[in-house]
Parts: sequence; C-alpha cells; structure tokens
Amino acid sequence: MLNRRTARTLAAAGVALLVAAGRSARYEIAERSMEPTLRPGDWVIALRSTRRVRRGDVVIVEHPARPGFEMVKRVAALSGDRAPGAGVVIPPGGVWLLGDNPAAGSVDSVVLGSFPLDAVRARVVARYHPFPPRRVR
Repeated sequence: MLNRRTARTLAAAGVALLVAAGRSARYEIAERSMEPTLRPGDWVIALRSTRRVRRGDVVIVEHPARPGFEMVKRVAALSGDRAPGAGVVIPPGGVWLLGDNPAAGSVDSVVLGSFPLDAVRARVVARYHPFPPRRVR
C-alpha cells in the first residue's frame, strides 16, 4: 500500500510524463459551470483529440467569438442529433456542448449554438488536483 506522499509523487510524475509527451495538456478549472464534476481550483489533464468525440465526453473547447479563450464543457449531442432542450438538429461537423451546472450561468450551446467540431481542442481524462486523482466522466 502506498502512503499519501508517495501516491501524490507518482500522480505528479504521471501527469508530467503525459504533458512532456506532447499529446496532453493540463488545465486549471476557473469557473463553476462544470460543478459538481469539476470545481474551481481543480487541475485536469486533457488529451489532445486523437479520436472521435463521443456524447458524454468532457472537452476543452475554444470560444467561437474569443480566439484563444478555452472553456470546459460536456458533449451533449453530435451532428444529426436533436439538441437537448432546444430541439434544433445539430448540423454536419457540429457538436452541442453544455455545462454540468446550468445555475452557474454557463456560456455554452444554449447561448452560442452548436460549436464546430474543430473547436474541440482536447478531451479531459482525469482530475489530478486536489488529491486523490480521479477519472472524469
């Protein structure tokens, strides 16, 4: 059994290896829009998108009107699906993204409409801080 200090060291080393490999990045969560899944101050590791985005994935996406500004949202619908609560059909090459906490005033597809799939930068796979690390679903 690992003690808490050793486990933290191993988790940090794992994150460092993923980031160094260039296929991933780390992000600090700054807003409440993804609570309770992710909270302000959480640190996550995200893999640059190398596979198809699936419904339910938590992703890092670039804001369509603010180049360089990235947000974390959940994929709620894909191209050809009906958007939950909105009833519109998602266009080809589009994705419908929502925050997990609508009470926090999430700026998501309800406000901005569907996002182009190429706006998705990465898929969040784990929260590594605060300890203990856990998968993000």
